[in-house]
Amino acid sequence: MAAAHTLVKLACLAATVASLGCGRKPAEHVEWTTMGTVASFLCRDAGGLGRAAEVMAVFKDVETLLNAYDPGSELSRLAAFPEEEILARCNGKVRPCYEMAFRLMRESEGAFNPRWRGPATLDLGGIAKGFALDLAAERIGAQDAMIDLGGNLKACGGEWKVGVYGEADSMLRLEPLQSCATSAEYARGKHIYDGRTGLAVTNDVYSVTVVHPTSAMLADGLSTILFIFGREKGEEFLRRYHPEARAIWQLR
Repeated sequence: MAAAHTLVKLACLAATVASLGCGRKPAEHVEWTTMGTVASFLCRDAGGLGRAAEVMAVFKDVETLLNAYDPGSELSRLAAFPEEEILARCNGKVRPCYEMAFRLMRESEGAFNPRWRGPATLDLGGIAKGFALDLAAERIGAQDAMIDLGGNLKACGGEWKVGVYGEADSMLRLEPLQSCATSAEYARGKHIYDGRTGLAVTNDVYSVTVVHPTSAMLADGLSTILFIFGREKGEEFLRRYHPEARAIWQLR
């Protein structure tokens, strides 16, 4: 890993951000594949890189429970049930992810929809990575570290600078517990779907990055909603429901 103040390109399928370590200590890092993408754990604490195994274990647990492509996963087994039964039957470890997904569905009037593939389906792909980041950060505590999962970033401790493509191509400073997530088309093409129609989104948004002060899960879900809504309606949605978050836009 490069020393502090040296640009580091993170190997992410949804790579929209590059990380810069703040402070005097160089950051060490480890990368692995999980949840259909690439994860990185960056740490400046002496010996802190050993906590990467705990992050890996958290990601593995979330992937096992919430894998929409595994017919044997808990998510797949619960897909046919109504919301109330899903919340009653699901593993308590991942219940907050289900709860937030259904909450965002109601707030967005179905634009964010865990059942966008059909009434007897479930897909938490628009929020599960952020949820996994929050769980991992909780597991390792206040390490001087940052975790990246497919372009979703969470600062566990210390301060980290991240460069975000947008209207100003600006640098952000992520403080402890802050997170950012990006929804974009330049890495994977059209893969973001409007939950109200089941169709790929077509508008003037090229990418949108959401910064949240505490929740990677919310940053993840909100970036999807804002991409679907577009800038004007997306900013209105943030002001109404999540004024603590902010967005950086890149339009066509």
